[in-house]
Amino acid sequence: MLKISDITYSVEGRTLLENTSVTIPTGHKVGLVGRNGTGKTTLFRIIRGEMILDTGTISLPRGWKIGGVSQEVPGNEVSLIDTVLRADSEREALLAEAEIATDPMRIAEVQTRLADIDAWSAEARASTILKGLGFTDEEQRMPCSAFSGGWRMRVALAAVLFSEPDLLLLDEPTNYLDLEGALWLEAYIAKYPHTVLIVSHDRELLNRSVGGILHLENKGLIYYTGTYDMFARQRAEKIALLTSAAKKQDAKREHLQKFVDRFKAKASKAKQAQSRVKALEKMETIRVPADAARTVFTFPEPEELSPPIISVEGGAVGYGNTIVLHDLNLRIDQDDRIALLGRNGEGKSTLSKMLSNRLELARGTMVTSNKLRIGFFAQHQVDELRIQETPLEHLMRERAEEGQAKLRARLAGFGLGADQADTEVGRLSGGQKARLSLLLATLPAPHLLILDEPTNHLDIESREALVEALTAYSGAVILVSHDMHLLSMVADRLWLVKGGNVKPYDDDLESYRKMLLTPEKQQEKAKAAAPKVKKATREEIMALRSDARKGEERVNKINEMRDKLAKKLADPALYEDSRIGELATWNKKYAEVMDGLGRAEAMWMAALEKLEKAEKA
Repeated sequence: MLKISDITYSVEGRTLLENTSVTIPTGHKVGLVGRNGTGKTTLFRIIRGEMILDTGTISLPRGWKIGGVSQEVPGNEVSLIDTVLRADSEREALLAEAEIATDPMRIAEVQTRLADIDAWSAEARASTILKGLGFTDEEQRMPCSAFSGGWRMRVALAAVLFSEPDLLLLDEPTNYLDLEGALWLEAYIAKYPHTVLIVSHDRELLNRSVGGILHLENKGLIYYTGTYDMFARQRAEKIALLTSAAKKQDAKREHLQKFVDRFKAKASKAKQAQSRVKALEKMETIRVPADAARTVFTFPEPEELSPPIISVEGGAVGYGNTIVLHDLNLRIDQDDRIALLGRNGEGKSTLSKMLSNRLELARGTMVTSNKLRIGFFAQHQVDELRIQETPLEHLMRERAEEGQAKLRARLAGFGLGADQADTEVGRLSGGQKARLSLLLATLPAPHLLILDEPTNHLDIESREALVEALTAYSGAVILVSHDMHLLSMVADRLWLVKGGNVKPYDDDLESYRKMLLTPEKQQEKAKAAAPKVKKATREEIMALRSDARKGEERVNKINEMRDKLAKKLADPALYEDSRIGELATWNKKYAEVMDGLGRAEAMWMAALEKLEKAEKA
């Protein structure tokens, strides 16, 4: 087991961990969560022995190996498969010794140990891991120098997974994975045979792969059993109880203090007053966890354009003479929320560049609205920010005419307060840089927002804020993301980019997840056995969407009426004897509204069910 005992650690006068203890049982998979900057990565470095504690100890079973990904593999000429195989140092040493050993006893020992560690299937295991992380059989034989830094980080991850350390430490591993790689890793961690501690802001991964949550907050560690959703529920209940208890304590303290203030000068009440002073002194204050200011995103609203905002007919796009996507027949309306699915290299980025006018069609036509404005966010834009300039200076270059006050308000609308606004970008956190890039992408109030992995470096609170902002946003959204929670909450249409084509994906995200984790042969058998279902036309689906929207609007209007009546009925004056008749009238109206609300909600749910069936057909 991993035992953390009464540890304290400070850096540059700031205490990150203070007198905190926790025990992680052997074999458990645990998610380490907490706001950015609380010290999660620091805790990993302390566990690895890279930093010295102020006080306390961290203990592990004797002989345990600790593994983690700290940096990308070198860009050398060693092939990917060999790089991963070399991560198992014991196997490498035994194979080398087997080549030169002459003593019969030692030869037998070496061969026995090689069999014990399953050395002969090592290449197949390494290849399976690399394939799960997105490398084809051909790419696995290529040298590391042929791949970019992000891809070499995947190789480093493959190497540590292959070596199977007793304690696996993973710090935001999905930041350099696509959706397919993230889903594969999610399933792999769930079956990993040893202890795992993983820092992640990927809600779905923390719900599917771990059985415990370690929360780092207020310089302390608290262990919760269960998934992330269970942790969030437990913590919310805990905060609610503490808030209630703190209010009761404040009321009691106020009552005692009033007695002391009133009677402390009276001799007849002196003893009672003194006893209450002592009670106040002994009262231990109930403290409610102080959450940081809630993260928000405020997107400017674009004016409405006539549909469609983009139409592509017979399109083909690529680079030079190489066509990546062909036979494109696509339509995008301003109320569309589209997630792009497909394995890496199939053309999702190419499609995004084409739709944002960063890549011209090789053939075919693409018609866009005359006034169409497009916002584009990709990770490379975060890396291209001017590190010696402040966020305010970035905005002044784009909108100097607005003045500093308005630009600071825009920054605050993306969670960048006064301190961050005047801090050089190079000193900002990854999440703060991402928020700045997202602000720059949405500054012109785009009618279409294309987001390529927008959640990298964002903590869970920021991701939830992004979901809320995109849900309220009145423009079209095209998403490429490994964050299944974001996709499931925002997207209402799925496009599959595969085999040079872009087609609507008829099933839901859960079906896509199962498909990716199912061997291709099993997929072919299931497809052959599945009954044919007539697809709904686009016009039919649009009509059903309209019905669902109208149903939602009807429910919202009735809810507003209910709230107004409830406010009226909450007036104490209405319950006076002289107003009994009026009270009965308002109660009758309230009952009628509640009856209407029930019928409206039933109609809305029916419309949503029809829409869901039509979109899956």
